[in-house]
Amino acid sequence: MSEQQTIAPSPAPVTPSAAMIRTLGIVASICGALIVSAYQITLEPVAANKKIALERAVFKVIPGAASVTEYLATPGGIQLGSDTVPAGAVKFYAAYDQAGALKGIAAEGAAKGYADVVRVLYAYSPEKQAITGVGVISMRETPGIGDKIYTDKNYLKNFEALDVRLSADLKSLANAVKVVKHGTKKNPWEIDAIAGATVTSKAVGRGINESAQKLLPLLVPHVDNVSRPSGRQSP
Repeated sequence: MSEQQTIAPSPAPVTPSAAMIRTLGIVASICGALIVSAYQITLEPVAANKKIALERAVFKVIPGAASVTEYLATPGGIQLGSDTVPAGAVKFYAAYDQAGALKGIAAEGAAKGYADVVRVLYAYSPEKQAITGVGVISMRETPGIGDKIYTDKNYLKNFEALDVRLSADLKSLANAVKVVKHGTKKNPWEIDAIAGATVTSKAVGRGINESAQKLLPLLVPHVDNVSRPSGRQSP
């Protein structure tokens, strides 16, 4: 009786399609690892640069400020800022002079303009109950027209003492911030629009009004809690 020989099956041939898919998978894995690594490496420097840029913006709208502390105004009171903003809370920045005295409050406002969202940083004076300065964080409005919101001196005068005092019940602004046709401003809570750039002017007004309506009723009753710096500060 002769012995039976067992013949091992030959491996299945690798088709061009299978090889291509395998190669693409390897390349995708390497690229993914590189992207994640780059994100992790740059995350901290990017955050630091954003903080520096924000502090500079605060110093610009609040002259004389030397340090900034980030806070959250919440229905339960004021607390130090964090990476996540709880529901119902509004982020703001308290600016202090060299002696530690409160120079003013800064907060962001944003609304849709002619081309894109216009984001501004405005200064609020608790003593004057008014907005006392404004600066642009980002915008894509028409050059030479929309950018007048930070170059037109007459327009910027709107924000030297823009009335944002609260109503008697402290639940809303006594008078909503309103943008009016150029040359028709009569009240201290109105913004005189820029001729030819009405849409952008209105975006700034809406952004400030919506932000102030949310922030000030939470902030004003507890503003004494930020009268002196505490927590994280810039050097």
